[in-house]
Amino acid sequence: MSHKPLAERMRPQTLETYRGQTHLVGEGQLLWKLIEERKCPSLILWGPPGVGKTTLAKIIAKTVKVPFIQLSAINSGVKDLRAAIQTARKGGNILLFIDEIHRFNKAQQDALLGAVEEGIITLIGATTENPSFEVISALLSRCQVYVLQPLTKAELLEVVETALKEDAILKKQDIRLQETDALLSYSGGDVRKLLNLLELAVEVAKEGVIDNALVEQIMQHNVARYDKSGEQHYDIISAFIKSIRGSDPNAALYWMARMIEGGEDPKFIARRMLILASEDIGNANPNALLLANACFDAVTKIGYPECRIILSQTAIYLATAPKSNASYLAIDKALALVRKTGDLPVPLPLRNASTSLMKELDYGKDYQYTHDHSGNFIAQEYLPDAIKNTQLYDPGDNKRENQSREWLKYWWKGKYKY
Repeated sequence: MSHKPLAERMRPQTLETYRGQTHLVGEGQLLWKLIEERKCPSLILWGPPGVGKTTLAKIIAKTVKVPFIQLSAINSGVKDLRAAIQTARKGGNILLFIDEIHRFNKAQQDALLGAVEEGIITLIGATTENPSFEVISALLSRCQVYVLQPLTKAELLEVVETALKEDAILKKQDIRLQETDALLSYSGGDVRKLLNLLELAVEVAKEGVIDNALVEQIMQHNVARYDKSGEQHYDIISAFIKSIRGSDPNAALYWMARMIEGGEDPKFIARRMLILASEDIGNANPNALLLANACFDAVTKIGYPECRIILSQTAIYLATAPKSNASYLAIDKALALVRKTGDLPVPLPLRNASTSLMKELDYGKDYQYTHDHSGNFIAQEYLPDAIKNTQLYDPGDNKRENQSREWLKYWWKGKYKY
């Protein structure tokens, strides 16, 4: 007798049984409060596959007691959207959940605008792609964006243990979970993937024993082709990025070819290289960012198959470029400092004295205009007093940034440890 997959049988029905995303739906968090108060604005749930986007949307609809309509952007179009909107106009507000909303084109997304703005529908969109790039700005401005994260090891283990104890089928079997490392590793934080693998392991386990060797054996016999909708999507892009970061153009080209053969969106590949150009190369070679940006523009205009050449050129350039994550580390240090110290006052010399009152209050007083001094430099403090002399940027060890380091040493005369 056939039955639903384990992942579907174990889909949580309430916030109490929902696992993960405690930063959003943990008790007292903003989204938790809205759901408990039976309120729900239009929102976009952004995160990798299998982290609970669809489940959360269903829980919200059930809790706020609003009619729920689910569409997938893969096989739905404007006609389906208009039908859902018409249903709302006749029967009152509905919660419209659109999975893979990033796959809707501009015209399809435009069709949602009026109904969302009027409050006829409450929209929940789910996406694995950055909504800043894939959702039109007019629709994005009408939605709150919430970022969902892969589940932690502890949360994944809890999911497995709950399935073995509570699932109507599994709890009848004598299953001994000797090891979990392989289960967790292959799931990659994806609950659906985890439960599907667990169910398969239960079916083939000898004497009910599940260990790492068994899971490894299952995976070797079930190597799936590249699935741009989720399964290997994040594993392969991760391998691609790490190959470029590791300065291996051969591996980078291999993983890129896997994505191209699988029909991956070339804009996705180009976008990830654009991020890497700043995150992993940065000022070691500023031209990397320029080329990556040109690549993104080009593949947007050209598309497959010709854009494969541009993608290849850019990947090789980035892989063979000197590497530095100094800019990436510097901004994260700065953000951490801001979160720790709060809204420190801007020093008076740096304030904008745009009115006579501001001048009377010493706004801009004692500011030294750089270009009035030799070498277009004058040593003065630009940080708030509470954090003065704080160094956030540490140049990378490469030719370009070592030059910057020497200039900074010369200018600041020991103020910072360059």
